[in-house]
Amino acid sequence: MMKKLLGLLLICGAQLTAQEDLPENYFRNPLDIPLILSGNFGELRSNHFHSGLDIKTQQRTGVPIYAPADGYVKRIKVGHYGYGKALYIQHSTGYSTVFAHLDAYAGKIQDYVKKKQYQKESYEIELFPEPTALTVNKGDLIGYTGNSGSSGGPHLHYEIRDAGSRPMNPMLFGVEIPDTKKPLINTVFAYPTGENAHVNGSQNRTKLRLIRQKDGSYRAESVTALGQIGFGVSTYDQQNGASNKNGAYQIITTFNGEEKFKVLFNKFSFSETRYMNRYLDYEYFKRNKSRVQKLFRESNNPLSVIVKDLDNGLIDVEDGFSSVYTIEVIDFKGNSVVITVPIKGKSTAITDKKKDNSTNDYIYSAQGNSITKGKFGVYIPAESLYEDTYLNIKTMGDTLHLHEDVVPIHKNITISYDASGYKKEDFSKLYIGRLNYRGQPYYNTTYKNGSKLSTRTKTFGSYVIAMDTVPPTVQPVNFANDQWISKNKTLTLKIEDDTSGIGSYRATINGKFILTEYDYKKDVLVYNFDDGIVDETENNLKVIVVDNVGNSTTFEATFFRKQL
Repeated sequence: MMKKLLGLLLICGAQLTAQEDLPENYFRNPLDIPLILSGNFGELRSNHFHSGLDIKTQQRTGVPIYAPADGYVKRIKVGHYGYGKALYIQHSTGYSTVFAHLDAYAGKIQDYVKKKQYQKESYEIELFPEPTALTVNKGDLIGYTGNSGSSGGPHLHYEIRDAGSRPMNPMLFGVEIPDTKKPLINTVFAYPTGENAHVNGSQNRTKLRLIRQKDGSYRAESVTALGQIGFGVSTYDQQNGASNKNGAYQIITTFNGEEKFKVLFNKFSFSETRYMNRYLDYEYFKRNKSRVQKLFRESNNPLSVIVKDLDNGLIDVEDGFSSVYTIEVIDFKGNSVVITVPIKGKSTAITDKKKDNSTNDYIYSAQGNSITKGKFGVYIPAESLYEDTYLNIKTMGDTLHLHEDVVPIHKNITISYDASGYKKEDFSKLYIGRLNYRGQPYYNTTYKNGSKLSTRTKTFGSYVIAMDTVPPTVQPVNFANDQWISKNKTLTLKIEDDTSGIGSYRATINGKFILTEYDYKKDVLVYNFDDGIVDETENNLKVIVVDNVGNSTTFEATFFRKQL
């Protein structure tokens, strides 16, 4: 099955990288400020390639966003996490544009969203308007930039997708970002992959010493090697006006002048983006926080951004022969840097033998695996791992040590626990949490069936059975009970739960539902009086906050406002 999938995705990849007739001067820029990037297309992120451009907004929210071309709003999604407030516009050419992390929508779009939120009585909502409901013309105001969802600071996330909803590099459509800087090189590694292969006497990943040349290129110290070898590079790019470490656009390798491997970030599909964890050196990233791109295709890596992989990008070094391997890193504007690696083929004594990672639990990636350890059960479905792997799994009381997060997981695995030893009155407060670096449990969505707890995860690490009996806390921020707040534009409350986390909330004024926005990054809940719900002088506020295991807190207060 996996071989068929690999073949299909490779064919699709070839089609995706074929030349397309892209519309010229069709899209205008979404912002009327100088475009400076904090993130570019294809940049390596956690578990995915970045699918658009992150445009800086001068460290502020509220910058107007304009429709890049005529079209209609086909989707709106508002959530606490991910893209936050997002807007999707369909254009007549088949392309669509996406705008994420908004502070607010504009005009008729904002009115439409708020009306639907009040009808559903929910801040989080996903809408698919009729094509005639919210049409836009090129240059129309559609929203304002923000910091909503899982955003690390004010910016606009901007995407262009093709007719198959595959994200494309917006710079292909004329988005101009000044860039006269060459890509920067951090590290180059050699990977002996053949059975008896070695580099400088090592059978393990080997860091090469780079010497910078006067022209800005690099030359590695001569390498002594034998057998089948792959290489990897840690690199990033910077555009003018920003110091952010963005991704490389293109990487090309050659061996004795013959092109071996090429990766090009023009387009990819969301269905393949998690395979990024197979493309990078996942273990090195987790241990050193540096992303090394492996310039060779391993098994179960169907990425279409790899547009050439002669011999899977690997080289064969023969005894007695000298050769040259090169890596060229190129940005979208054509600025490039070349790394030259001289190689001398020679069989030498092995001083650093291949590491032995064997344990009692060997997982076959092509089949499902069920493992029982104490009261814990672990089910690893077929093709959850990219290759057959030894895992270190053990338990200590109510804690499961499920290997460590240095092996990537592609599909959800299931952890279950027999909680029959707990009292019935305590069972509802139990959950499965992943231990963070401080040894504290972080809530994983936990399912309960009879006396069994279960959760799904794509991350190895330590998991514990935790209990939360403490309800959330709710505190007013910009008002007090029995206070006149006629000048307030908002009601703001601090809501926190330090154990299992906030699960849900609901607020009313005089018994009427009010739309409140939860910012999990600041632990605040905000109601805006512009909604027009409050039309009385004396008002009774009621807020119910529930954590992820069902503990709840009810906050009530009275406030007064002058009515115009």
